[in-house]
Amino acid sequence: MKKFVSIRKRILITFIIFGFLMTSLIGYGAKQVNTSNKQTQNNVKKKITIKVGATPVPHAEILNVVKPILEKKGIILNIVEFTDYVQPNLKLAEKELDANFFQHIPYLEDFSKEHRLNLTYIAKVHIEPMGIYSQKVKKLNQLKQGATIAIPNDATNGGRALLLLQSAGLIKLKPNVGIKAKVSDIIKNPKKIKIIELEAATLPRVLPDVDAAVINTNYALEAKLVPTKDALFIETANSPYVNVLAVRKGDESRPELKELAKALNSPEVKKFINKKYQGAVVPAF
Repeated sequence: MKKFVSIRKRILITFIIFGFLMTSLIGYGAKQVNTSNKQTQNNVKKKITIKVGATPVPHAEILNVVKPILEKKGIILNIVEFTDYVQPNLKLAEKELDANFFQHIPYLEDFSKEHRLNLTYIAKVHIEPMGIYSQKVKKLNQLKQGATIAIPNDATNGGRALLLLQSAGLIKLKPNVGIKAKVSDIIKNPKKIKIIELEAATLPRVLPDVDAAVINTNYALEAKLVPTKDALFIETANSPYVNVLAVRKGDESRPELKELAKALNSPEVKKFINKKYQGAVVPAF
């Protein structure tokens, strides 16, 4: 009888120990699952989305190159495309965008001053040499007396276009007018060229209706024009019109924007620009 009781005790003790071990293992497993879930939640929380405005070519194309670079750092890049030069800055100032990438420094500074916007830039990315294009002539010296040339109607790109026409020997401007040059600053016009000012985005479309047009490279590329091949005259690579990543003043130190700026100045982007645009777009870093 004593032997039977002893066996029962040992069986009971075994069950108690087994139960304790199972409870401990379940508890440990639950703790591991909770820890894993917390880590997953933390990783999800670390994902940051930034909205960047850009014109389609080449800016949005370049931004697509940096998407995977940023994703590795937990940053999701949402590219918002625009086809004009006005809305991207207004949307940035209104905090609908975190940054934009479509413009050169003189335009950013002029637009910000005119519209009283607190914008600045945190990265210089590339230069898009402006060119003179035509469907009517093969060389500039073939332009006839009274020929019509279309240029951008915004202050900085208009002045830039006039300087290009001067460099091409078609007109002469007042001394020292620089990038603020206006049509009224023309002091010599041997061929009596008629200058018409139109919105920059429309210039490729009016080529059939004018003798020539001065077109920004991004719009030329969108129109399937090859600047290094199709332009009758083009800016040199040392142009001061560097395209930049613009942000609101006060946001310069935001980590995710600094990572975007770093990615835009990466070897991957330089390689892409050189290979894709063959000199029509030139890295500025």
